Amino acid sequence: MKPHVTSAALAALLVAAGTGAARAEAVFNRIASWSVADNLPQGAKARQETSAEIISATEDGMMLVYTDSPLGVLGFVDIRDPRKPRAAGVIKLGGEPTSVKVVGGKALVGVNTSKSYKEPGGHLAMVDIKSRKVEVRCDLGGQPDSVAASPDKSILAVAIENERDEDLNKGALPQLPAGTVAIFSLGAGGAVDCGSMKKVDLAGLAAIAPEDPEPEFVDINANNEIVVTLQENNHIAVIDGKSGKVTGHFSAGSVDLANVDTGEEGALTFNGALKGVAREPDAVKWLDNDHFVTANEGDYKGGSRGFTVFDKTGKVAYDSGLSLEYAIATIGHYPEKRSGNKGVEPEGLEVATFGGTQYLFVLAERSSVVSVYKVAGNQPELVQMLPSGIAPEGAVAIPARNLLVTANEADLIKDGGVRAHVMIYELAEGKAAYPQLVSGMTGKGVPIGWGALSGLAADAEKASILYAVNDSFYAMQPTIFTIDANQSPAKITRALPVTRHGQPAQKLDLEGIALDGKGGFWLASEGRTDRAIPHAIYNVNAWGEIKKEIGLPPELSSQEIRFGFEGITTVGSGDAQVLWMAVQREWRDDRKGFVKLVSYTPKTKKWGAVLYPLEKPSRGWMGLSEITAWGDHVYILERDNQIGAAAKVKRLYRVALSDMKPAPLGGNLPVVWKELVRDFIPDLKTLNGYVVDKIEGFTIDAAGNGYAVTDNDGVDDSSGETLFFAIGKMNGKPTN
Repeated sequence: MKPHVTSAALAALLVAAGTGAARAEAVFNRIASWSVADNLPQGAKARQETSAEIISATEDGMMLVYTDSPLGVLGFVDIRDPRKPRAAGVIKLGGEPTSVKVVGGKALVGVNTSKSYKEPGGHLAMVDIKSRKVEVRCDLGGQPDSVAASPDKSILAVAIENERDEDLNKGALPQLPAGTVAIFSLGAGGAVDCGSMKKVDLAGLAAIAPEDPEPEFVDINANNEIVVTLQENNHIAVIDGKSGKVTGHFSAGSVDLANVDTGEEGALTFNGALKGVAREPDAVKWLDNDHFVTANEGDYKGGSRGFTVFDKTGKVAYDSGLSLEYAIATIGHYPEKRSGNKGVEPEGLEVATFGGTQYLFVLAERSSVVSVYKVAGNQPELVQMLPSGIAPEGAVAIPARNLLVTANEADLIKDGGVRAHVMIYELAEGKAAYPQLVSGMTGKGVPIGWGALSGLAADAEKASILYAVNDSFYAMQPTIFTIDANQSPAKITRALPVTRHGQPAQKLDLEGIALDGKGGFWLASEGRTDRAIPHAIYNVNAWGEIKKEIGLPPELSSQEIRFGFEGITTVGSGDAQVLWMAVQREWRDDRKGFVKLVSYTPKTKKWGAVLYPLEKPSRGWMGLSEITAWGDHVYILERDNQIGAAAKVKRLYRVALSDMKPAPLGGNLPVVWKELVRDFIPDLKTLNGYVVDKIEGFTIDAAGNGYAVTDNDGVDDSSGETLFFAIGKMNGKPTN
């Protein structure tokens, strides 16, 4: 086995992929996002949960076909114009579709009809794409998982998993009945012959629960050899597709992982170790007739957090180790809440050749990222990271049209979140649009972990050098990040811990940052009294040590609610310095539709405030996310709490400093007049995804350039995308 690419080298490749430096090489960029909810059948409730799990395409590449498990349907998407995908209807299948493969004019679908885990059932449905009719149902005698067709369209393989009950005996194996692989002959146009079904017995192969094989994923090479992963059994088998005989099998093996994040403690700490971790592969794809790649998700006791290239004898030709996790961490997509389990959770794969170059696409479910590798000599080279929707599960490449499509299964409508999406990417000459912000590596060779960025501030002297803070998602790791925006993508070069008595400061929800003029920072923390987090202002020195904590006066604290300070800025210097904080939403004593901009003078300890008029939300609530003083104005980020098509207000306003005349707290407060500077929704659409909820940081650098950043919620019920972008020169002069 050749040594895998080091994490540092992968990070360098990732940065290089974002620069598009003076080369005509083609790159993948997202060109469209399509909401599965747009394909709800007539009469369905608007808030009906949907999903796009496994996806295929017609042979002309003009129609997508996907499985929607919650709705129990097969869905169709018209992509004749891939930049404007259109809903093309659904058909009911009489059960839960688990996988689909288009062959000729037929969609071959695995349908789960199990009564229980002990009584699994299902069938293979043959759907005529033109008529949208189920023409044939082949009883499988068990619960199907994946389906795959041979390149010559002569056979179809179905992995019949008969999955275990994870609540029974804590999910321990064995749990019969055992799974199998079914093989069918295919006729002209993809027609399936139910009578041709062969069942392949996989019992007795694996060392782990040999009596209960649980086949997960199948793929077929040009020699009609079927590779199948037995995920929970940590085993792989190769089957002759014509005879149905097992021609080889072997353990997927295990790995030792050092410098890995293993704890779910509200911090990104790549300092743990895991010994003897079973790979437990999920998806598998042939790279050629002798080698295949596995996505080592884990589902029982393992999951090695990467992917592996094997030959048919079980020899490892390549293993990604932690390089995939590290690369994902550098773009802010590491899912901290999965650290103790399966990390980034590589689950889906696609392999395709575009213009003579073989590409491997690795889908990390919990990170909502597609990692793009070029493959030569069975050695993958990371070239890009693509943002996907929440929980990418399946992908299909359409090389004839230079397209890649992902199916993203999570639908968060019940929590007021974004819907499930299908996303389309095109390979073309140009510059990689994502990521827009990456981090470097520490001296220990691990990534600078980051995410959930909230406030922004700018260096007083160096253009394009910025500072950001993370919010309470990383409760055990409050951090000030230094961002160098002189490069593309911008790069986090330093992570400065915020400490109290030498330890990471707790009980903070950092939402704002400003320079204090003395080499340190002012930080605004949004309180939550139900969690004993105080609303407060903190002054930290250049080493991140908290030197002063300023609580709210009674006139404010008696009126507080959860939604407190969301930004902080300074006006003036020395003894004349005044802090201004934006309160996110109305507090108890505010008129509806008005929020406070609160002032505090450190020298005199005097508090005051003005009232800021909010836009009226079309739904949900309206609030403030940032405040930045520059020139003769204070700039305010105002947004609704809506996402996707429901998002209407993501705007930058400004208020003249001459209008910022604070009155004493507890009395009548003057109302300021605001002026619209920029509508950020067009900016939030530039990556051709859905409009994200939280644009939370804004600042203006020493050269007068405006910068904005979004909060990715730590990749928790979020796509993990962080948009970081400049908006050009601002009018006016710096305040200090």
